[in-house]
Amino acid sequence: MKILKNSLLIVVLLISTITLGQERKKIKPTVNWNLRGQIWLRYSDLNEGSIINNELTNSFADVSIRRLRIPISSQITPNVFLYSILGGNNYNFRTKEFPLEVLDLYVEYTFNRALEVGIGKSGWQGLNRWNIRSNKTLMGLDSPLFTLNTVEKADDIGRLLGIWFKGQFGKIDYRLVFNRPLLVNTAPNNEVNFANNRPRIKTSSYVKYQFFEHESNKSAYQTGTYVQDKKVFNIGAGFQFQEKAMSDGDASLAITNLYDIKHWAVDSFLNLPLVNNAAITAYLGYYDYQFGKNYIRNVGANNPTTGGGTDFNRAGVAFPMIGTGTTWYMQFGYAFPKDKILGHSVVVQPNIAIQLSNWDALNDPMTVYDFTVNFLMNGKHDNKISLGYQHRPIFDATTIQQKGYKGLAVLQYQVSLK
Repeated sequence: MKILKNSLLIVVLLISTITLGQERKKIKPTVNWNLRGQIWLRYSDLNEGSIINNELTNSFADVSIRRLRIPISSQITPNVFLYSILGGNNYNFRTKEFPLEVLDLYVEYTFNRALEVGIGKSGWQGLNRWNIRSNKTLMGLDSPLFTLNTVEKADDIGRLLGIWFKGQFGKIDYRLVFNRPLLVNTAPNNEVNFANNRPRIKTSSYVKYQFFEHESNKSAYQTGTYVQDKKVFNIGAGFQFQEKAMSDGDASLAITNLYDIKHWAVDSFLNLPLVNNAAITAYLGYYDYQFGKNYIRNVGANNPTTGGGTDFNRAGVAFPMIGTGTTWYMQFGYAFPKDKILGHSVVVQPNIAIQLSNWDALNDPMTVYDFTVNFLMNGKHDNKISLGYQHRPIFDATTIQQKGYKGLAVLQYQVSLK
């Protein structure tokens, strides 16, 4: 609430100052809002030794709300834009309350198409296309979570407080961002993790060249697939840097080693409508993550377990998703022409995503496969059913080598009300 009050105060002061010089530019502000949810029915083969409420569990089925979003925006003046998102993630059988959090709250001022300045809490960051993406327009069942490389460690579901500069000129789209990461209160225990010191400024940038149609830069959240609606081909490159962001012990001790976060990435994105009214969506990216010596993190999205885990992966559906090292990430999808299924106009879009990571802490490469089929009613994301399967590697806790695979299957329904 303190952050919210301070942010609102900043917004009011900025708007009051800016609008003094805009008396001749009159605009009637309108408030636009939306309600969107993603509901999961899931079956999971759990990692060995997983526990749910003190009971050893090998597999589990559950229903959850993966994401809930209420975006609210207003073009207050011709130059001032206000944006906010209320929502949360992973409402499941472990949560008795369903709190709504202020995920985004920021204001932007537009000088011209080439320069816009924003301030507040947001998902604006640099590095690559997918570090923050539109969860509404995802092609795969879930987003490539490894690109949220500080998620819930030094940020709030990928969001941070900061200031950014963005714009488009010609075929170039750019962003330059300065964020203050969240405090880390727990000291690492003899292995590299996020440092419990004063958080330094996190600087990041991403620049892309747009060959065909231009994408909107109104929002930080990049579109996952345009299906048949847009012809897009981009190549991009970016970086993230934060001084003394990691440590291998209590950051206040002289014997502790401190490490900078130094990431860079290059990527390309294609959305190509075909002459037969079908469409291809494809992505290829290369990522170089430097967190510090042998940093590794197991992540399981919407994890149903409460503890345990005898594999290196730890409990539930986790796998070594983020670490120091390099990653190739690929997506490919084919959207068939719109057709009738059970009397409804539907676009069917099968797709595959592969993350191939060479993490320094592992003795084998880490490869995870995601297979998804989308059923988009009238070809739109507002009413979408997705069936997905994730094939994740399991690593032995002693040898740190891969010993097999486990999977999970999800039936998702996404609905958006306008």
